[in-house]
Amino acid sequence: MFTLLHHTPLGRRGRLRTGHGTIETPFFMPVGTAGAMKGITHADLRALGAQIMLCNTYHLHLQPGENLIEEAGGLHAFIGWPGPILTDSGGYQVFSFGKRGHTKLTEKGVQFQSHINGDTLFIGPAEAMQIQHALGADIIMAFDECPPSTAKRSEITAAVDRTLRWARQCKEIHTQLCKQKQTSPLLFGIVQGGLERDLREKCAQELQAIGFDGYAIGGLAVGESEADMLSIVETVCPMLPADAPRYLMGVGERHQLQACVARGIDMFDCVLPMRIARHGIILLHDGNRIRISNTEFRTAHEPIDPDSPSLLSRTHARSYLHHLMRIRERLGETIAQMQNLGVTLETMQQLRAHMEREHTEMQRR
Repeated sequence: MFTLLHHTPLGRRGRLRTGHGTIETPFFMPVGTAGAMKGITHADLRALGAQIMLCNTYHLHLQPGENLIEEAGGLHAFIGWPGPILTDSGGYQVFSFGKRGHTKLTEKGVQFQSHINGDTLFIGPAEAMQIQHALGADIIMAFDECPPSTAKRSEITAAVDRTLRWARQCKEIHTQLCKQKQTSPLLFGIVQGGLERDLREKCAQELQAIGFDGYAIGGLAVGESEADMLSIVETVCPMLPADAPRYLMGVGERHQLQACVARGIDMFDCVLPMRIARHGIILLHDGNRIRISNTEFRTAHEPIDPDSPSLLSRTHARSYLHHLMRIRERLGETIAQMQNLGVTLETMQQLRAHMEREHTEMQRR
């Protein structure tokens, strides 16, 4: 499943084997919420170096529904993606979208209103496992409660305890479904605990006692400072087993990716590169960023980024992208998203290459 190849000052270098291919770690997962990347084809995604796609259980459950996807042969066949897929549990979306409706938390799960039509729905540990198994993802996530990191300690304590109870249920149901369906997706547990180090330690230890294929750190990148986030990552990573992948959820700033890999993280996901692209913020190969809608780019006829991993940015001018974004032409969003996703994925490719060089040099010494 997971092989730790090297440990270097830059971070861990490994390989994660799944039913649809092997992933080189560390890696970043593009977020194809409903099985698509908003104007980027799967072929383009692969050309940029994406090894795996993340799809969202909550959204796919609401439409078109996991039963239809299972009838189509599973999520890989339904969306035409040949590589590995990770599905989140839907827990974060249930709680975040629930603010718009009437969310009721019970020991069995969460009752909430659909953000699409207001229907009353329910997802708990059993439902999360059943939906994800029907989707047929390679990596699936345990259902957890994700309170804000700034919540009261009593609320975070209750959330950790509930997350652990749900994690045990998820593991039991997952094991049963694997036998029934004769499938073997990897199941990850999620370490919660906000900014409370003792609660993070408790959650990490008890999840390991249950036993999972990998461990995620949840409840970060939701409003706390960067220093607090890095501090929790530094605290939690040494508590996790060295022979299992470590997944930091919801982090996608390039400098944060590098900092967290150095602290022991192997995998990431985030909508940020795509989201800011659609608002005209362009990440450049050299680490800088520009707001392409600014007037200064109206007559900037040089390439968007001559060193970009995206061909579109090497062959189109900044003035053209400025024009497309100002008139809200969809092609502009595609060019911007390809650029931002490309340089984010390239950050991870470069990290892996640097790790290999460091390991080689260390062997020579």
